[in-house]
Amino acid sequence: QPNVVQPPAQEPVPVPQPEAPKPNAPQPDIPQPPPAPVAPPSPPVPSTPPAPPAPSTPPTPPAPPAPPAPPAPLAPPPPVAHDAKVTSSVPVVIVAPPTPTPPSTPVVPVIPSTPPAPIQPSSPNTGANNGGASTGGRPLWGLTYSPYNTDGSCPDVNTVTAQLHKVAAATGHIRLYSTDCSQLSSVLQAITRNNIALDVYAGIWLAAGPTRMQADLDQFVAAAKTYGTGLIKGLSVGNEDISNGMSEATLIGYINQVRARLQAEGLSGIPIYTTEQDAKFSRAMAAASDIVQVNIYAMFDGYFANLDASVKSVIQRANHIKNNVAGGKLVRFGESGWASSGNTGPSPLTLANEIAYAQKFKCAAAAAGFEYFYFEAKDAQWKAGAVASEQNFGIFNAGFTPKFDF
Repeated sequence: QPNVVQPPAQEPVPVPQPEAPKPNAPQPDIPQPPPAPVAPPSPPVPSTPPAPPAPSTPPTPPAPPAPPAPPAPLAPPPPVAHDAKVTSSVPVVIVAPPTPTPPSTPVVPVIPSTPPAPIQPSSPNTGANNGGASTGGRPLWGLTYSPYNTDGSCPDVNTVTAQLHKVAAATGHIRLYSTDCSQLSSVLQAITRNNIALDVYAGIWLAAGPTRMQADLDQFVAAAKTYGTGLIKGLSVGNEDISNGMSEATLIGYINQVRARLQAEGLSGIPIYTTEQDAKFSRAMAAASDIVQVNIYAMFDGYFANLDASVKSVIQRANHIKNNVAGGKLVRFGESGWASSGNTGPSPLTLANEIAYAQKFKCAAAAAGFEYFYFEAKDAQWKAGAVASEQNFGIFNAGFTPKFDF
């Protein structure tokens, strides 16, 4: 049964490391069959030399030893509640990291019994951005959506349905971060039964450890098989996990594990990737992903000139990823936005500036050819104890009343 988790914890949860491999068990001696008898030579014939003896049959080589079973992952700490987003300042000037040399033994949380084939895109690569980020006549290309109630509890499918009717007035694409609270199943059920014009980009949450990750993956597979894959346009394995301390080898191991599971379940047509802050996204992560999805903000910068400069900055940073990291793959904004209140430094966080940023960003992203998920659908009052800015990114308030005139 899926775990129903509680509101976010105050302290970060360390990522457990797997046990060291156990030594190979000694293999029993395998007896070898005796060689076949040597055929006797033919009798001599005048003027004809005797035939040489037939070669002896070589012994059957011993069977190779069976490989040791992979170690089971360590038991994780208690799961954190939901998928509270951790934001941090991202510098505007970015130096593309060199391609890291993978360790001789990468740290992979769970190794499938049959190793996956070399990384191949789960769906045809759409290539570099080409200006095709149409909103379909709606205000925004995409929105991130976290359905939790204000008190952090899980909404029922009727609540999700009512919210998605309002979301569909603003966008045609939504991004989820997890499958907890049965949110993926509720979203797919609401869309399917009510003909709501939305596509879904799902997520698997990694920050709470391998047990939570496995539960999310199991629920994703079950929902995809129940409602079909027609509405599911992508799957992000994690969100800003490198920024929060996960190793690159561990993250790539998770991506490959999810890809292998979906291929085994007959769900290989769904693009698989991770989402990370632009300053932390490496070429190795891009190579492991079907598309490159980056979170880019300007409101956390240590200076502010005006909103036009802030929007220009995030587009420049996305172009840097496209030209220096993505390797020709499509680049998409996983998040960008502006809070309507709070304080993160010099950037003025007001409702007027949130609306102005959204208007300027959507036009600049469309002109540059970038798909994007604007952060976020509703104010996150469920993030108990978070700073005010973190709770006030929504284009709807916590009661799902629009803050914007769409």
